Amino acid sequence: MNAKRHRLLLAAVTPLLAPGERVEVSTIVNLKTVSVRRTAAFAAASAILSAGAVSVIPVPVPMYLVMTDRHFFVFRANPNFARPEEHLMTFARAGLVRTEIRERLLNSSFVVSSPDDVQGLRIVFPLVGRKDRNAIAAALPVAD
Repeated sequence: MNAKRHRLLLAAVTPLLAPGERVEVSTIVNLKTVSVRRTAAFAAASAILSAGAVSVIPVPVPMYLVMTDRHFFVFRANPNFARPEEHLMTFARAGLVRTEIRERLLNSSFVVSSPDDVQGLRIVFPLVGRKDRNAIAAALPVAD
């Protein structure tokens, strides 16, 4: 993440921090993936409807993920500008577990969940975010 994005993200998260809470990792992630099948369907349909003039490819909305020593904060990222658009969620870091890291060609992911919760949150890291992914993964134990 470049310095401007990092500065704007820290400005957005600072009012939400508890006294003494510190930011450990801030990165850009996706919380949903777009399947190859869906991408192909959108591309084919848009090409047919526009007689080959336009092809549309769905892209997941980028999110900012900030990990502090106590919480995770998720902000929607503006795809055209560097600033975070809105604060989407905050959840406590204590008690969270993760799955094993799933490596793919262009990204990697793992699911973060609470032992009490059946449904987890899949966090998808881009290829350039491996260092941040490793820092977050090291902070969360692997679920049994």
